[in-house]
Amino acid sequence: MRGTDQQQTVLFSFLSVEDRIPADHPLRAIQALVNPILAALSPRFQTMYATTGRPSIPPEQLLRALLLQQLYTIRSERQLMEQLDYNLLFRWFVGLNPDDAVWVPTVFTKNRDRLVAGNIAEAFLHEILKAADARGLLSHEHFTVDGTLLEAWASQKSFRRKDGTTPPPTDTDRKNPTVNFRGEKRSNTTHESVTDPEARLARKSNNTAAVLAHLGSVLMDNRHGLIVATDVRSPAYDAERDAAVELLTTLEPRARRRTLGADKAYDRPDFVAGVRACNTTPHAAQNIHEKRPVSAVDGRTTRHPGFDVSQVKRKLVEEGFGWGKTIGGLRKLHHRGTEKVAWIFSFTNAAYNLVRMRTLIRAGVCA
Repeated sequence: MRGTDQQQTVLFSFLSVEDRIPADHPLRAIQALVNPILAALSPRFQTMYATTGRPSIPPEQLLRALLLQQLYTIRSERQLMEQLDYNLLFRWFVGLNPDDAVWVPTVFTKNRDRLVAGNIAEAFLHEILKAADARGLLSHEHFTVDGTLLEAWASQKSFRRKDGTTPPPTDTDRKNPTVNFRGEKRSNTTHESVTDPEARLARKSNNTAAVLAHLGSVLMDNRHGLIVATDVRSPAYDAERDAAVELLTTLEPRARRRTLGADKAYDRPDFVAGVRACNTTPHAAQNIHEKRPVSAVDGRTTRHPGFDVSQVKRKLVEEGFGWGKTIGGLRKLHHRGTEKVAWIFSFTNAAYNLVRMRTLIRAGVCA
């Protein structure tokens, strides 16, 4: 029998959001991981807010909403608020009742900036790692380091001379003026972006175009590919290697020697010396060619069986970068300034860890 297409407005209705969410939905596993972590951060949240005045957005709900933005590739916080208004799944995950009003986007942004100022992303990542360690997912001995360019929220037109002698636009279009910089020598020494002054002109390789970008580096635990530390700075010649050594110093000191895998870009004497000074053996891939016949990584290191293992395991870091840029929204940054970029980079890697932990739990690797 054919059903009738009839919509009737009811006077009273009871809706259980919990019953609408499938028992095997991926967000259930994420929520089970996130809620204890947010509970552990509650004392820190308490120090960030006044004891009197108008209640703000609960930081726990704020972080859950930001997680949804990362997990579902939502481009803006305005679109996130729109989704929260009618998406029952999102309301359930954040902790909003069906009758609760959704926050104004500008209010949400101001509350998010409070989390940036409080460096909550790093604390959130730290608590996730504590939960992973309790499940035996970290080795604490074998790591990989790598960096990637994060394209800044700034155009090439914003890259102007520091002395103010940049030629004026060739037309009168105020919104999108035509700027002809063909043949002009542009460098980070003489030019600076007026949109994001901390971004730098950089390129991934000699065969790619230069873009305004920040440099994001991560330190990954090799056992299951979880990110344990992050760093964001302006790109420079030695910035990637300097960041790697600094990331090593964030680890707790251990009597037993660690290993650190890396690609050919890290095969430099200063990097090898810096890593060894941190009681760590550098397992960087050897960069040997006609112009550079000798590697900074000696034969004693490359002959060890663990060196080949590090070369295989270090490829896991590319999965984190790939997830962050395709899912987490890092392919083109929506934030300006090193502080905010560092916050969203750390938070995105925390979200990646949650997704990876969910996968490992489902695979039976841990409880």
